[in-house]
Amino acid sequence: MSQADTGESAPPRGQVVQPASDGQSPARTRAPRLVWSLGLFRSELLTTFRRWRTLALLAVLAAVPVLIGVAVRIETGDGDPAGDGRGPAFFTQITNNGLFLVFAALAATLPVFLPMAVGVVAGDAVAGEASSGTLRYLLVAPAGRTRLLLAKYVATLAFCLAATLAVAVSALVAGALLFPLGDVTTISGTRITFTEGLLRALLVALLVALSLAGVAALGLFVSVLTNSGIAAMATTMGLVVTAQILGAIPQLAGLHPYLFPHYWLSFADVLREPAYLDDVLRNLGLQGVYVAVFGSAAWARFTSKDITA
Repeated sequence: MSQADTGESAPPRGQVVQPASDGQSPARTRAPRLVWSLGLFRSELLTTFRRWRTLALLAVLAAVPVLIGVAVRIETGDGDPAGDGRGPAFFTQITNNGLFLVFAALAATLPVFLPMAVGVVAGDAVAGEASSGTLRYLLVAPAGRTRLLLAKYVATLAFCLAATLAVAVSALVAGALLFPLGDVTTISGTRITFTEGLLRALLVALLVALSLAGVAALGLFVSVLTNSGIAAMATTMGLVVTAQILGAIPQLAGLHPYLFPHYWLSFADVLREPAYLDDVLRNLGLQGVYVAVFGSAAWARFTSKDITA
């Protein structure tokens, strides 16, 4: 039977006729790539948290609340109350309620220790692979550069959360062992139950972890600019210190709201009754801007970078 008899027109000359579909859906064809992407994320998480450097950083961070708690315990061991109005915020309440050791430890580690630890992990994310010669082998995989960079950033964010929780959990355990626990007196002077205070402590820990998202994006951007992991880590930590110094200069007050550490300590407003969230939202918005700007810059550089190492 001819094509004219069936009513079908002949294909133009030179056009290749595609075979009929075998019934496979596009979702089924994307399944192997999705499986590989999930495996890539899992591999990056395992690689990050299996490194001795990462474990050492978490151990040091977990030790800080213990040192603070022991120091406060020794200082007040002679019966002199810590809540007499002396000392930094949160520290004066530790002896009255061990839960305040969580807030004090996060306030003590957030300006320096936490961002420096994140800077080490983020700065080494890509530059460390390049310096060791493994980056080009990772790029051979079908996941592509964009997914690899995203996996690196997700692993860094996971470290941000793990580092914050290491401080918070260590402080909670040390506070329970060294000091009494009970109802929490908020900054506003009202009292809430210990359970509600514990939930607010968890919320504070999450806010602190999110506050480090900008540093993680900045460190990742620095990491794609060099093939030296040590140089990337040092540069990232240097930028963190520089931002802290700039934020402490009164003559630069107009610049302060645009520096990523400016609203870091806004988590204290969660301990008000009712909670005051204006600066908390400003902090999250500012971190989002840093993630968008430096994340995009890192992607643009990494996707166009000639990997020769």
